[in-house]
Amino acid sequence: MLSVNTNVGAMAALQSLMSTQSELSQVQSRITTGLEVAGPKDDGATYAIAQNMRAEIAGLNAVRGSLSHGVSVVDVGIAAGQAISDLLIEMKEKTVAARDASLDTASRTALDADFAALREQITTIVTNAEFDGMNLLTGTNNLAALANDEGALITVLAQNMTVSNGLGLTAGMDLTSIANTSVALAAVNAAIENVNAKLATLGTDAKSLEIHDGFVGKLQDALTAGVGNLVDADLAKESARLQSLQIKEQLGVQALSIANQQPQTILSLFR
Repeated sequence: MLSVNTNVGAMAALQSLMSTQSELSQVQSRITTGLEVAGPKDDGATYAIAQNMRAEIAGLNAVRGSLSHGVSVVDVGIAAGQAISDLLIEMKEKTVAARDASLDTASRTALDADFAALREQITTIVTNAEFDGMNLLTGTNNLAALANDEGALITVLAQNMTVSNGLGLTAGMDLTSIANTSVALAAVNAAIENVNAKLATLGTDAKSLEIHDGFVGKLQDALTAGVGNLVDADLAKESARLQSLQIKEQLGVQALSIANQQPQTILSLFR
C-alpha cells in the first residue's frame, strides 16, 4: 500500500539508524574513557563489584602509608641504637684503660671526663631519636601500624635505651679509682649486651613491617588488575566496532533517504 500518511519503510530505516547511532555513541564513550563499564547504567552488578574493590584499594593505600611511617620510625630507632652501641664500645675502651694501676691522677681524670661525656652523648641520642613525634628508645611509646583496611594492627614494642633506666649507667658511675672501674666495666658490658639484644628486636620488627608492606603492595596490584579485568574496554575490539558502525550509519542514512523518496511515486499515478 502506498500512503503519504504512513511510510513504513522510512520508519524501519529510522529505527535502524537510531539503533546504530546509539551503539556508535556507546563505542565512542568506551574509546574515550577506556572503560567498558563506566557507570551503573552500563552494568550495575559489575559496577558495584568494581566500586567495592576500588574502596578496598583505597583502604590499602592508608595501610601502606601507616606501614611506611612505621618503618621510618623503627629505622630512626635502629640508627640511634647503633650509635649508642658504638658509644658503649668506646666507653668500655675508656673503662679498661682506667683499670691500669700505673695511671697518674691527670690521666685517670681525663679518662673519667671522656667516660662521662660519652654517657651524656647517649642521652642526647636517645632524646633526638624521634620521627614525626614518635620515639621508640625512651621505652614509653609502642608503635602500632595498620595491618589491613579493617583496623588490625602490627605492634612494635618500644626499647628503653635511656642511660639510667634502660642501660643501668647511673650518673654516679665514674673511673676515679680501680674499684670504681670494676663496677663501671661490669655495667658497660651488661649495657652492650642489652643494647645489642634490643637492636636485634628492632631489626626483626623493621623487617616484618617491610615484608608486610610488600605483601600489601602485591595485594593492591592484584585488586587493581581485577578491577581492570571487570571494567576496562578492549580498545582493539572497540576500534573495529567503531569502523563497522560508522559504515552502518552511512548505509542507514542512505536507506532512510531512499525510503523518504518512496511517497513521491504516488505523484506519477496522478499524471
